[in-house]
Amino acid sequence: MFTGEYHHSLDKKNRLIIPSKLRQQIGNEEQFILTPGLDKTIFLYSLSEWENLGRRLKNLSTTHADTRAFLRLFFSGAHPVQLDNQGRITIPQTLKNLAQIKEKVAIIGAFNKIEIWSEENWNKYYQEKKAIFEELSERIMDVEI
Repeated sequence: MFTGEYHHSLDKKNRLIIPSKLRQQIGNEEQFILTPGLDKTIFLYSLSEWENLGRRLKNLSTTHADTRAFLRLFFSGAHPVQLDNQGRITIPQTLKNLAQIKEKVAIIGAFNKIEIWSEENWNKYYQEKKAIFEELSERIMDVEI
């Protein structure tokens, strides 16, 4: 389970260091998948979580146009990546553009995946959603936390 909020910058080669606390949460995973996320983000899945997601998505009916469109866009934008010796991954330009990332990045632990945001978009999103956090909690939580 990934947790935490971290801020870094991309280098000139579009490399992003994954914070050491998140690397500790990754464990022994060596391969990852970057894919278009929601809300102008990039999702980073461990290969094992990606395979788990694939098993769940496999059950969707491709007779529905929305399902086909989602699967095409989601999987066509996926890129395998590995951490280098310094704990960095390279963000493909297409995903960088999709997430509107220029240089500064917010890296968010989001339960079963890591989300990569432009820092500007994350700050705006966070400010909007933190004001309704309690309301969201009441609507979606049916277990005590």
